[in-house]
Amino acid sequence: MISGRPNESLRLMQLCSPMLPVGAYAYSQGLEFAVSSDWVNDDNTTLLWIKGLLGSSLTNLDVPLLSRLHKAWSTGDKKSVLYWNDYLCASRDSRELREEEKQMAHALARLLGDLGISEAVEWRENSRTCFLTLFSLGTSYWRIPINEASWGYLWMWAENQVLSAIKLVPLGQTTGQKILSSVIEIIPELVATGLSLEDEEMGYTAPGQGIASALHETQYTRLFRS
Repeated sequence: MISGRPNESLRLMQLCSPMLPVGAYAYSQGLEFAVSSDWVNDDNTTLLWIKGLLGSSLTNLDVPLLSRLHKAWSTGDKKSVLYWNDYLCASRDSRELREEEKQMAHALARLLGDLGISEAVEWRENSRTCFLTLFSLGTSYWRIPINEASWGYLWMWAENQVLSAIKLVPLGQTTGQKILSSVIEIIPELVATGLSLEDEEMGYTAPGQGIASALHETQYTRLFRS
């Protein structure tokens, strides 16, 4: 259930909007290679790809890290912010995935700084800045509860994957909406699981995506940067 605090809910919509000027549309996170290799070739395999990554790496890594970063920003614990940012950077296991994190993070840092969040400014040129670190800063600054921030983050990721699949597979717009409707049903449970994980239970658990992203670097023709 959305918190009922309109400004906070609307700020979350702003952070998760496809219009957010961070260049997310340019990245497929390995999906382009998966399509070219026929791992993903229709609506069913697209749904399996998206649900698989949501239930593995995003639940086991991104959501618990978002929680820790959100708490660190909220309490002014800069040491923990740096630690968990570096942890995430080290967990992205291809050059393309690390470059995606950095480029989107720098864009979001510039935007948040322009919107009056001064803490974002020093992250504009950090070579190891991760997008999730700046996303968590925005959600913390605007006092968005962590469960809602996590729902929004998973939704944003899934929506971008569907938009990529519509171009690559290709799929129709209605099919894309059906996939997103299926994803909506599982996001709350995945977030609850991710938020319950202890530090030693976190980790990247999608080696197939890492392989796809690494091989995408030398793919002959590409629409996307990852």
